[in-house]
Amino acid sequence: MAGTLYLCATPIGNLGDMTPRVAETLKNVDLIAAEDTRNSLKLLNHFEIHTPMTSYHEYNKFEKADQLVAQLLEGKEIALITDAGTPAISDPGEVLVRKCREAGVTVTSLPGPAACITALTLSGLSTRRFCFEGFLPTEKADKKERQEILRELAEESRTIILYEAPHHLLRTLGDLYEALGDRRITLCRELTKKFETVIPTTLSQASELYRDQEPRGEYVLVIEGRSREEKRRREIAAWEELSIEEHMARYEQKGIDPKEAMKLVAKDRGVSKREIYAYLHGGK
Repeated sequence: MAGTLYLCATPIGNLGDMTPRVAETLKNVDLIAAEDTRNSLKLLNHFEIHTPMTSYHEYNKFEKADQLVAQLLEGKEIALITDAGTPAISDPGEVLVRKCREAGVTVTSLPGPAACITALTLSGLSTRRFCFEGFLPTEKADKKERQEILRELAEESRTIILYEAPHHLLRTLGDLYEALGDRRITLCRELTKKFETVIPTTLSQASELYRDQEPRGEYVLVIEGRSREEKRRREIAAWEELSIEEHMARYEQKGIDPKEAMKLVAKDRGVSKREIYAYLHGGK
């Protein structure tokens, strides 16, 4: 009978956030797959956990996932942990989970800390609707993909959550300001630790702040989504780049009669149908 893969969330800073269930599971499984065994050894020693470990990280995630699935199919019980937080969130664990699902291996999650959710709840921004982007592609790795994602984020109305390393922070803040405009942002670092820092500010002010001081530690960026009013203004501005005749022609080419086309054009431009009629019939 196949074993089970346990996704075990570990503290993102404060060791007191380790759940008893996770600690007990890590003691009882046959093997722990860890992103960095040296880093995880400190955690295991603190909780007096002596279960054997093996490395599972970004650079061996495909080959090692196959090996781990084979062991699970033989009946071994395996726990997966990441350096901090919940495995498979912006983490190579997603590959192992997918391969387990494909092989029919049971996967269960032992919930606990996640930096993205912790930062969101501290941000003071809307938590009702949000999206998680993780790390943006670096310009060195894929400049085109980075620009495409930034363009998508500029249209996003939900609260946006990103991760960023300190040495990329200033460039990312500048790129976000250029793509999104001057949105509200909350910068979070050292979450759950003694020197936890939460800075509600704006993208322009954040860029100024880190021109004067060196960023330190890993950051979670929580960014205000685009408002409906802003979205509507941009839509209207886009339509206004067309002449009214060109705008009408777009609908009429789809087989829409002129009266209905006038209604649609008026709605797109945020004006009354009467204004469009007057323009087209001598009010130019």
